[in-house]
Amino acid sequence: MGYLVGVTALWAFSFSLIGVYLAGQVDSYFAVLVRVTLAMLVFLPFLRPSLLRGKQRLALMALGAVQLGVMYTFFYHSFLLLSVPEVLLFTIFTPVYIALLDDLMFKRFTPIYLVTALLAVIGAGVIRYDGIDSGFWLGFLVVQGANLCFALGQVGYRRLAADLPPTLAWHNVFGWFFIGAMLVALPAFLLFGNTAALPSTPVQWSVLAWLGLVASGVGYFAWNQGATKVDAGTLAVMNNALVPAGLVVNLMIWNRDADIGKLLLGAAIMAASLWLNHWWLQRRRVIPV
Repeated sequence: MGYLVGVTALWAFSFSLIGVYLAGQVDSYFAVLVRVTLAMLVFLPFLRPSLLRGKQRLALMALGAVQLGVMYTFFYHSFLLLSVPEVLLFTIFTPVYIALLDDLMFKRFTPIYLVTALLAVIGAGVIRYDGIDSGFWLGFLVVQGANLCFALGQVGYRRLAADLPPTLAWHNVFGWFFIGAMLVALPAFLLFGNTAALPSTPVQWSVLAWLGLVASGVGYFAWNQGATKVDAGTLAVMNNALVPAGLVVNLMIWNRDADIGKLLLGAAIMAASLWLNHWWLQRRRVIPV
């Protein structure tokens, strides 16, 4: 849980940095390529190929390709089809996908996970909903593609970790994750990138360096490690905890407008979903099977 809370705080700053210094100024595909490249360089010196078998290396690369590469391709394309409030609104369904995919991969069905995930969706929806217009269905499907990729990456990582020794030094193998993401990010930039919109100021390069080395490099490693240490219900809820965290950071530092009432109400609903999940886990431990 500590991993997820720490990364939530870390990524809460990232959203504002992207919105203030990069969005509409730096080509999105180039930004993704830089983030993935720098994150990969963080872990390449630690990479020990002999620790994983060939299929395991390919599995970790596939997770990186899906969770980062394909997800970002969907996500950035969605801004061509939808307004920012619509994109933000439609990202809140990720917890539902996590709950369902986790049960599917581990061959079980846990209704409480779906309940807590839906509560997290409602809480995030209270915070983010700003109204939608007609003609948004294609954009909705594109965002759901991004949500599914992010959820599949997290749950797939949990499944892979369950089959590997608990003593595995993950920092010695996580480079494969970013190598997989690079296999998607580089072709995406070459095909869709705009070379006329590259970073032009030291601030933009500094923000990209921070996002690549810290938010992506440290962040995704810690987040995926945290995903293996909690149950699916907690992971699902924490995926939407970024909503109030990001808005609080944005309000306090950049003084952007935010509805404090909606923020508090949505955060309270998500906190209630975490409490419900914790209560259920404690109850399951004390009731004989």
